[in-house]
Amino acid sequence: MEQTALQEKKFNKLITIVSVIVPVVVAILFGVKIPNVERLGFLPPVYASINGLTAVLLLIAVWAIKSGKRELHQNIMTSCIGLSVLFLLMYIAYHMTSESTSYGGEGAVRYLYFFILITHIVLSIAIIPLVLKTYAFAYLKNFEKHRKWAKLTFPIWLYVAITGVVVYLMISPYYPA
Repeated sequence: MEQTALQEKKFNKLITIVSVIVPVVVAILFGVKIPNVERLGFLPPVYASINGLTAVLLLIAVWAIKSGKRELHQNIMTSCIGLSVLFLLMYIAYHMTSESTSYGGEGAVRYLYFFILITHIVLSIAIIPLVLKTYAFAYLKNFEKHRKWAKLTFPIWLYVAITGVVVYLMISPYYPA
C-alpha cells in the first residue's frame, strides 16, 4: 500500500511537470519560425486525420473495456496517447515553418468557429494532466480511481479530438495554396 502511494506521488510530480512544460514549450515554439525551410503545408490534413483517428479509437476503447477486453482497451489507449504526441509534434513543426492562417468566415459561423477553437485549445491543455493521471491509475492497477477519472477524461478528450477535426475543416478553405 505504501509503495503504491509513493509511486502515485512520483507520478503526480511528473504529471504536474509535463502538464506545465508541454503548453509552455508549445507556446514558445509557436512563435519560432525556422528560416529557409520549406513550408510544411501538407501537415494540417495529416494531423487533423490523427485527431479523427484518435476520436474513433477512444470510442472503440470504451467499447473494448465495456466488453471485458481489458488488454485491447489498454493497447488502444496507449495508441491514443502515442497519436496525441505525434499530433503535437506535427502541429509544432507546421507552425514553426508556416504563418498562422486567419479564419475568413463571416457572421454567426465566425463566432461558432472561434467558440470551437477556444474551447478546443483550453481543453487540449486541460486534457494533458487528465489523460496522464487516468493512465497512471491504470498503470498502478488502481482501477477504481482509473474508472472515476476516465468518466471525466474521456468526454473531454473525445471533444478535443473531434473539435480538432472540425477546426481543420472550418479553416482549411483559407490555407494558402
